[in-house]
Amino acid sequence: MDFELDGDLESVRELAAQIFGALAKVDRVADVENRERGFDRTLWRALGDAGLLAIALPEELGGGGMGTLGLVALLEEQGRHVAPVPLWSALAGAALPIARFGTAAQTARWLPGLIDGSSLLVGVPEVADAGGPALSAVRQGESLIVDGQLTGVPAAAVADGLVVPVRCEDDSTVFVIVHVDAIGVGVTSVDVTSRESSATVRFEGVEVPPDGLLPGEGSEILEWTRRRARVALSALQSGVCEEAVRRTAAYTSERIQFGRPLSTNQAVAVRAADAYLDTEAIRLTTRRAAWLLDSGRESEAESASLVAEWWASSGGLRVVHASQHLHGGIGADVDYPIHRYFLWGRQIAFTLGSAAAVAAELGDRLDTAPAVGSPA
Repeated sequence: MDFELDGDLESVRELAAQIFGALAKVDRVADVENRERGFDRTLWRALGDAGLLAIALPEELGGGGMGTLGLVALLEEQGRHVAPVPLWSALAGAALPIARFGTAAQTARWLPGLIDGSSLLVGVPEVADAGGPALSAVRQGESLIVDGQLTGVPAAAVADGLVVPVRCEDDSTVFVIVHVDAIGVGVTSVDVTSRESSATVRFEGVEVPPDGLLPGEGSEILEWTRRRARVALSALQSGVCEEAVRRTAAYTSERIQFGRPLSTNQAVAVRAADAYLDTEAIRLTTRRAAWLLDSGRESEAESASLVAEWWASSGGLRVVHASQHLHGGIGADVDYPIHRYFLWGRQIAFTLGSAAAVAAELGDRLDTAPAVGSPA
């Protein structure tokens, strides 16, 4: 594949850059963190007005038809601006599985609001452990009664609904759409590293009627959704790291110490070069995984998405640590912009599993996975 964006994807990136550049300046991001619970609703609506919230959805459902690579182009730009909106969880975790697996009534009910930014639905394609989803359910007629707790759900405190997997009493998995104001749902805001909106969500006997169940095999929907969520998070990390390295290069080139630029010290240059190479690895593995998904090569995309997430977790941590350290004391100043990239890099690195957990999952698939880096 060609790892560069084509003309249409470049247009998506440029439009996203304009909007994030205008509405996600440093002062505004800080204000959203402190006054608006970490969710910028103004920015969310602006992205909807521009059609960017629909960029990855099929055209027949009112989307842009740009697929996963379109989503990657958008998320890379969000990462460069550390803009506080839950794009990855809303689009990869909720909108895409509804578009792919939902009934006509479900897509008509939920997607128009997501597309124009007037509503917010977030997905949580994470399992508690190898045993399955954190939520359990028993069948009551055609409905499900759901119990359990999810922690660190992006933007749950400001969302209208959640798309979550639940494990039924027969060990089958079902994907459900739940209104946050449904009886039995309790949402408690929590502070997370990135300072974005996040919450713990408790389910106590929550009834999910038949029209809230995504049709199809739930375990397949879960894997399908997790592949896209991994790629989305990796794209977000790619943008975070690219901007962190760019800011670090500018700072160390301008900062004069002992009569010469800081960047001329070999220890500084070598560490910055390592950060650049890690960033390139995140970008390239992410775009390859997205391209495989858009090509319909789900089996190859499974391992490719894990590879991308591993680089985003392990390499991403090295990049944001190096960026902060190379800024010296000012890197620890919470009022200086580089600190926010450090926090976002750490938040992403541990979302949907750490690098070690991802490596273990990839190792379990080595016997059947296609060779990584094999010719497309």
